[in-house]
Amino acid sequence: MTVPAVAQLVHEGLDLGPATVLVGENGAGKSTVLEGIAWAFGLDSRGGSRNTRGMLSDDEPDPVGRALRVVRGPGAGRWGFFLRAETMHQVFETIAGGRDDPGDFHAMSHGEAFNALLGTNRYRGPGLYCFDEPESALSFTSQLALLAQMADLVATGTAQVLVATHSPLLAALPGARLLLVDDDGLTDVPWDALPLVAHWRAFMDDPRRYLRHL
Repeated sequence: MTVPAVAQLVHEGLDLGPATVLVGENGAGKSTVLEGIAWAFGLDSRGGSRNTRGMLSDDEPDPVGRALRVVRGPGAGRWGFFLRAETMHQVFETIAGGRDDPGDFHAMSHGEAFNALLGTNRYRGPGLYCFDEPESALSFTSQLALLAQMADLVATGTAQVLVATHSPLLAALPGARLLLVDDDGLTDVPWDALPLVAHWRAFMDDPRRYLRHL
């Protein structure tokens, strides 16, 4: 609990709106925050739905999740799904043969498998949908498609989306609350003031300025 963002979450809590995006450097704690919230909600910290908890791992108690208490609003959905790029294929293994089986994922590219999973009923309806760095191995076009699917979820008015990302594209999710995760904890920051956005803009304007320092 020594990471500032994690300590702030545990001691002050976090009100999740329809969409919340966590942005920060590696090691800042954004994935730890997301995992803790997902576990407290009833999801496996390795990924999957409430129905697959314990199937991807031994589901040992998450220390951050144990310190949290989920407060649901009236009529809030209890369904949830946690998608992590690094465990996505394990998730496919657990749902193979079921009604939402998206097909032969072994024959799909990472992006194709990702999009196939998002097209199932697991990503529909009221509930909490968590994404941990989903941009991994996704092309620009695939990230745009994911952004559109996230926006559609939020537009239902009954779903909540929580994302940890390094992608300025995904951080542009319409209506999302953007939280910068750094040594100061969790801070609300507008999209165009995010260091992530500033760095990408500067690099695109003049790549050589960055490359000569490598």
